[in-house]
Amino acid sequence: SGEWSINEQYSYGWFVPFLALFLFWLRWADRPDPEIRSQRSEAANNRRTLAASLMAVPALLILLPLRLFEIANPDWRPLGWLHATAVTTLTLLYIWHAGGTPWLRHFAFPILFVFVAVPWVTPVEAPIVQGLMRVVAAIAAQAATLLGIPTQVEGNLIRIPNGLVDINNACSGVRSLQTSLMIGLLFGELKRLSILHRVALVAGAIVIAFIANCGRALFLVWIAATKNIAAVGRWHDLAGYSIVAAVFAGSLILAILLGRGKEEVRGQKAEVRSQKSERPYFLLPTLYFLLSLCWLAFVEIGCEAWYRAHERNVTPLPRWTVRWPKDAPGFHEIEIDEDARGTLRYNDGHEAAWDVTTAKPGENSSSVERSAMKCILFAFRWNPGSSSVVRARAHRPDICLPSAGWQQTSDRGIANYLVDENFSIPFRHIAFAPASGSVVAHTFFCLQEDELHPTEPRPDLQIAGAHPKRDWWFRGRFRVVLNGVRNLGQQVMQLIFVSPREMSDATAEAKFAELIPRLVKVENKK
Repeated sequence: SGEWSINEQYSYGWFVPFLALFLFWLRWADRPDPEIRSQRSEAANNRRTLAASLMAVPALLILLPLRLFEIANPDWRPLGWLHATAVTTLTLLYIWHAGGTPWLRHFAFPILFVFVAVPWVTPVEAPIVQGLMRVVAAIAAQAATLLGIPTQVEGNLIRIPNGLVDINNACSGVRSLQTSLMIGLLFGELKRLSILHRVALVAGAIVIAFIANCGRALFLVWIAATKNIAAVGRWHDLAGYSIVAAVFAGSLILAILLGRGKEEVRGQKAEVRSQKSERPYFLLPTLYFLLSLCWLAFVEIGCEAWYRAHERNVTPLPRWTVRWPKDAPGFHEIEIDEDARGTLRYNDGHEAAWDVTTAKPGENSSSVERSAMKCILFAFRWNPGSSSVVRARAHRPDICLPSAGWQQTSDRGIANYLVDENFSIPFRHIAFAPASGSVVAHTFFCLQEDELHPTEPRPDLQIAGAHPKRDWWFRGRFRVVLNGVRNLGQQVMQLIFVSPREMSDATAEAKFAELIPRLVKVENKK
């Protein structure tokens, strides 16, 4: 549910559990007769019990390490697949116990339907989404050219005379791929289509979504060309909702065409079922039920106790927020890139830029112009429990800027900068420069956690090693579990001075020390 809340791509996930229950209820109306255990030999019953145990016991045992990792890493997608697999395995085994193989086949779809709400792992999702966006951009650009709008494709961008249309932002509706899969599978089950017809329906839903996204991209390029780039944002959401509506309506019509004659057969089965006697199906042996219930309680209580035991000596830190200098020369907010939003998954984030100068009093206007530089400020907030502490710690200039082609030129280490006479914040100062040119970027960054863990002494201010992604993946995530570190609240502030001419480290630090009291507002002091 955390992913459903912060990622619009998976917001449909809130409906999936209720849809799964509804589909199960529909299946219950025409369920087959359950297998009668007394008709099987004792050896067959023993083999079935052994097989069920060999699958159920690992599924129950894996919940303990899964919950330990999930509490510290609620945003790690492979855990969602493992947890969903364990839960659906236990549910299918329960259905098998209650009604045997006929019930297992009959109820498998509504139980497995929950997988459509589990976010895809990034190595699978990213290549598919990026590839589709490039194809959409190419098709939209060609169509716009035929309409008389000059275009040039640059990856996910479409260049027009008015500027650039970012397909990554403006046409993120291509990510309705997952939604189209859900809608296609849902209508296929509602109409009880054959496997071949269900495959055709899902394929049709995907095609409709793709065509709608191409039309959406073309529409937004036309808006940008005939009006202005800013107008794209006003039509962005409406165009996105239109895709979902098109997929829904198109899939419904296709399902009706493929499912002719199915409703009558289904109605006859339900009528026959209503005339049969009922008996209590869903009764587990008392011992198995109590053991499973006790194990689930132990898992939740034990995991909570693990983290609370490691949080006995946490130190509350002062809370502060960014005071945005909206009256500064050239101040403007910057829309954060969608890839950055998807990677960081913050609860609240802003980016802005404005102009500052390092000119000395008495310098002429040409000197002032040469000394003008850009100030860029990032501020992000992660609420307690919303993500892993590892995710926020990965947003550091020593990781982000080198990937954009900048080279580190100096590291001035950590220094405390006064906000007021009684309060200071530690920032790390690192300078970067591009491979060619005289531009220099001085970065000052800090990540503060609401509660400082005794075994995690300011890890945000440490420089990444030779392989920073190792901390981002299993090693870093395992370490926070081992140390009992979960997200108790985090915030990032990163300020960058981009100067067109050489600027000394001492000058940048003096300018930052001058700015920081005006940029930070202290909420409380512990």
